[in-house]
Amino acid sequence: MNHTKEDAIYRIALGMMKGCNASIVKRMVERGVTPREFFTLDLLSVYDALGLNSKNGFGANSREDSLQKAKNEYQFVSRHSIRVLSLADDDYPWLLAEIPDAPVTLYMLGDAELNPMHSASIVGTRKPTKYGMSFCSRFCTDLCGYFPDLSIVSGLALGIDAAAHTAALDSGCQTIAVVAHGLDTLYPAANRDLARRIIKNGGAVITEYPSGSTPHRSCFLERNRIVAGLSQLTVVVESPIKGGAMSTANLAFNYDREVMALPGRVTDDVSAGCNLLIRKEKAHLIGAAADVIEMMGWKPLGRRVAPKQRNLFPELEGTPGRIYELLKFESDPVSVDVIHLRTGISVPELMGALTELEFDGIITRQPGNRYSIS
Repeated sequence: MNHTKEDAIYRIALGMMKGCNASIVKRMVERGVTPREFFTLDLLSVYDALGLNSKNGFGANSREDSLQKAKNEYQFVSRHSIRVLSLADDDYPWLLAEIPDAPVTLYMLGDAELNPMHSASIVGTRKPTKYGMSFCSRFCTDLCGYFPDLSIVSGLALGIDAAAHTAALDSGCQTIAVVAHGLDTLYPAANRDLARRIIKNGGAVITEYPSGSTPHRSCFLERNRIVAGLSQLTVVVESPIKGGAMSTANLAFNYDREVMALPGRVTDDVSAGCNLLIRKEKAHLIGAAADVIEMMGWKPLGRRVAPKQRNLFPELEGTPGRIYELLKFESDPVSVDVIHLRTGISVPELMGALTELEFDGIITRQPGNRYSIS
């Protein structure tokens, strides 16, 4: 939506007013009060139109201060071709507008489609294992193969976030990075080239913070609601019990969005959060991109990338080795329950090992969540 300079300033100012939250802006939309009217009508008229009073309303000085800050911010966004999105407008992301604590104003650098048919937020630890990185890359690649119109959303952090953005770019899918600071900088510095690549390839970097805003811990927690709110589905790939990815998953769950998590060994702290989400039935267990199709009911638009050729004589140890030794003597596919009963391996550890073996092309998952040697 194209706005005049004044209209853009009013929309920026809305997001800068303390106490002007999603509830009030949605009330403005319902009652036909435009951002311009919010700032130009006399205060009593605004109070009357929105059902506010002196206790829960805004003072004239607050409006003036916000407008002055917005005028300065407008100069910055104009110089850098940053798009301003207001919750008061139709071009605001539809899914994000549904959440109760949606940001009043968004700043977007890039040309991403904000209302794609298919969208998934991929989040996880900044310090993933090789298993987690392998899953993330393969999962995103396969999901993009099924859905070329897919938008992958993440937080531009090191680790799983960066792996998700990179896999999306390498697969030709759109990706959106949500950051916790103003767009006059990019954090972390190590991912600045990745951010530029995202923008160059039709994606976007998005924030709710004006220029000059530096990243604080609270900002990252607030950022997580945007990551969860922009997508139909949130997937957690490795997370300890306490971490930003768990915050995003819980937010998505509370927003009544679908959540999936990659299981891991019960002895691995890096998978403790995922295992907890599955155990508490806040997340569905995920082992491959095909699980998304089944759970979300999405109809694939493209072809899946062919799995890599397996080693005919793998040398396996530990849990994967025990599973392989059991399956290689079976002529028919074996269910997870049977493997669990015959090996005594816990279900979370078992699912993690099965996923690893499937990635390596050693086993194949059959209908009914059964497995056989490839």
